[in-house]
Amino acid sequence: MAAKVRVFLTHSPDMLANYYGERALAELRAVAEVKLNPHGHVITMPELVAAARDCQIIISDRQTPGEAIVFDSLPDLVVFERVAVDIRNIDVAAASRNGVLVTQASPGFVPAVAEWIVGAMVDAGRHATHYAGAYRRGEDPEPIMGRQLRGSTLGVIGYGAIAAYLCSLGQALGMRVLVHDPYKKLEEPIVAASKDQVLAEADFVVPLAVATPETENLINAAALARMKRSAWLINASRGNLVDEGALEQALDEKRIAGAVMDVGRAADQKPSLHLAKRSNVIATPHIAGLTPEAIEHQAVETARQAAALIRGEVPPGAVNTDKATRLSRLKR
Repeated sequence: MAAKVRVFLTHSPDMLANYYGERALAELRAVAEVKLNPHGHVITMPELVAAARDCQIIISDRQTPGEAIVFDSLPDLVVFERVAVDIRNIDVAAASRNGVLVTQASPGFVPAVAEWIVGAMVDAGRHATHYAGAYRRGEDPEPIMGRQLRGSTLGVIGYGAIAAYLCSLGQALGMRVLVHDPYKKLEEPIVAASKDQVLAEADFVVPLAVATPETENLINAAALARMKRSAWLINASRGNLVDEGALEQALDEKRIAGAVMDVGRAADQKPSLHLAKRSNVIATPHIAGLTPEAIEHQAVETARQAAALIRGEVPPGAVNTDKATRLSRLKR
C-alpha cells in the first residue's frame, strides 16, 4: 500500500483554531498525513523550508508568503495551496519554474464582508462608535443628527461577488445604488455610473475593485476631492486601493466626514495605526470575513483540493496547471 501524501499546514496554533478549524483538519487528515506548524508565530521562509522538507503539499495561511526560496529548495513539493483568494505574496513564476502547482480558494466570505459594510454604514451614519467611546470614558455625549440608509446613496466601485451581494442588500434597505465598473455590463435596478458620478453623489463610497497595479491608490487625492463633505469612505477590500497620505490629508481638512476601514497597509492588511487611531476613523482589524461560515468555506475547500489532487484531478482554483509538471507524483 502506497504511503499517504504528506501535507504541511502553515497555520500557527491560534490561526489553526480561528482560520482553519476542526472540520477542515479532519477532512485533510482523512486523505493525507498532516504536519502542523510547530512554531507559535507566522512561520518564516527558512522555517517553512525546514519543516516541509518531506511534504508534497503545503497549505498556507494568508500571512505566510510563498517566496522563491520555498520552490527552489523543496524538490519534493508538488502543490502550494493558499487558504485565501489573494495570492499576491506567492511567487507563482518561481512555482511554475519548478513545476509546482499553485491553488487559491474561492470567496466564501461574500455575505460576511457585505454584512460588515452594511454595519459600517449604520455605525458611521448613526455615530455609534462615537457614542460608545464617550460613554466608556464616563461622558454623557450630546445627540447628533444621524443619516438613515433608506434614501441614502451607496456608491460602489468594482462589481464582483461582494459588490453584487452588497448592492442587493442596499436595494432591500431602500438605498439608491450607483456602481462603476468599466469591465462589467450592469443591468437595472443597478445604476451604472462613471467613477466621478459615484464619488460625487454617494453618501457612502465603497471601493471593491480587485487589487492590481491598475487600481493601486484608486482612491487618491483627486478622488477624495470629488466626494461630498458629508460622505464616508468605507474600505473592506484591500488597503492598496487607498492612498493613505491623501486620505489623512482629506480627514485633516474635513473634506469628507470620515472613513471606516477593515483593511489597510499594516501587517496582514490591517488598517494602519496612524489612521485607525483618529476620531474620524472607525477601524476593525481585517475581520470582515472572520465568521465561522466564511472561514470554514475556504479551509474545507483546500482540504478538498488536496483530496482531488491525490485522486489525480485538478481542482477549481488551480492557477498554473500548464506549468505543474510534478502533478503526476501525487496520483495514488
